[in-house]
Amino acid sequence: MSDADRTDRTRPTKETREAERHEARTRADAGKEPTPDEARAADENELDENVPEHYEEMTERGAHQRGEGRIA
Repeated sequence: MSDADRTDRTRPTKETREAERHEARTRADAGKEPTPDEARAADENELDENVPEHYEEMTERGAHQRGEGRIA
């Protein structure tokens, strides 16, 4: 390792470490619930007639994949 590589490194500050600890303790959530207007607007959307067929096709493909794309 060259001297230049060593000088480019930084050490996290106390504030950075504390922020990382805080973030690690914070629970993930799905966010806010939709408002009544948002829910109504979503219900009014019409599904493209090809979506169910495409969904089935992609599910079938995923079931036969190896590695990261595999559906368990």
